[in-house]
Amino acid sequence: MKPFGLLLLVAASAGLATNAFAATRPRYGGILRVAVREAPASLDPAGSDQLATFVSRSLSRLIFDTLVILDSRGQPRPALSSSWQAEPGNQRWRFNIRHGIAFHDGTGVSSDAIAASLRAANPNWKVFATGDAVVIESEVATPNLPAILALPRYGIAKRSGGSLTGSGPFAINHWEPAKKLTLVARDDYWGGRTFVDAIEIEMNKSFREQMITLDLGKADVVEVPSDQSRHAVLEGRHIETSLPAEWMALVFTRDNQSEEDKKLHEALAFSIDRDSMNSVLLQGGGESAGSLLPNWMTGYAFLFPMATDLARARQLRGEVHQPPSWILGYDTADSLARVIAERIVLNARDAGLTLQPTNSATVDVRLVRLQLASLDPRVALTTLASGLGLPQPKFDDDTVNDLYLAESALLQSQRMIPLVHLRTAVATSPNVRDWLEDQNGDWQLQNVWLDREKP
Repeated sequence: MKPFGLLLLVAASAGLATNAFAATRPRYGGILRVAVREAPASLDPAGSDQLATFVSRSLSRLIFDTLVILDSRGQPRPALSSSWQAEPGNQRWRFNIRHGIAFHDGTGVSSDAIAASLRAANPNWKVFATGDAVVIESEVATPNLPAILALPRYGIAKRSGGSLTGSGPFAINHWEPAKKLTLVARDDYWGGRTFVDAIEIEMNKSFREQMITLDLGKADVVEVPSDQSRHAVLEGRHIETSLPAEWMALVFTRDNQSEEDKKLHEALAFSIDRDSMNSVLLQGGGESAGSLLPNWMTGYAFLFPMATDLARARQLRGEVHQPPSWILGYDTADSLARVIAERIVLNARDAGLTLQPTNSATVDVRLVRLQLASLDPRVALTTLASGLGLPQPKFDDDTVNDLYLAESALLQSQRMIPLVHLRTAVATSPNVRDWLEDQNGDWQLQNVWLDREKP
């Protein structure tokens, strides 16, 4: 080849490489449109449930910063607080506040404002400002307080005259409670500007409505039920799934009253075919579970029994003279809960047990769905226990063995029968890039960018 031809080839190759790089390089601008089922009436982080959904947590993090964030391994990292230290006993903590941060209205994020926000979030704490730091005192030792402060409910909010202001990467531009939320990116955000200019969230949309808006090009991100994600992939949709991050279980409404109660609870647990439930009803959208926390979080979940043993279930049932007929409650608006409840009734019948499904408020056992609140396993376990009305787990140290013992103690109460851990799923339009989720299912919308080129 002549030298000139070689130069042209090199130049052309360089141009192709440059174009390929430009096509994948993140770009600023655009409006990300999201549709969700949830319909929150308030955005106040202090007023939200500790077991808030993936969506509400994800939206809260866009508006409100926390003192601490957790990395992908669940380890605390600085956010509004640049550093922290605990006094001996872990009942008194000092958090040093980062300088130069402003709320969306332009006022500075002071230690006084942070202390007021944290007092609203947890009245049981004694919180006060001292110089450029905030001190938190609790009645009991709280060695994992930094991880607790990473929960969205401890997002720092300025409350004045009925208005709510945060210091996060997005500011509230328009808010119709339970209907629509529009957020605009902050150019002066201390953590750096986000890629998209704004995020529009349409609320109170059914799964069917969401998919229609996606197909019509009116939404970029929509939710997909766990049991329908595989079918959506076969239809050619772009689906993003999380690790198992939602917990489905049966929870008894009262403590075991006798040895017969314990035998019947155990018989019901042995009768349930979790593997079939996951493979058939969920279409592989989860994992069979005998634990509270998923195996990816602890590494020991497989140690808890979850195999079906119908012979053992019938034996235990036969040791009880007159077993009761249990009333099984579930959310009738949740189609997945309905089919799971129906399968549990059939499994129990094979063991000689009777369950009657109902939507009544008065039940003996309830089918519940709870979501992991944190990437920190101790915080996640504590919030699960709180949501179920169970005693708070006790931790002696930060070892895996101690976590295992705490979880075992909760399971040994026989107040619950774990069923499955579910994955979350979303469908995105072709121009959505760098979609990221935390392992516990929270969306990282601040990292998304929109490719304006035609796919």
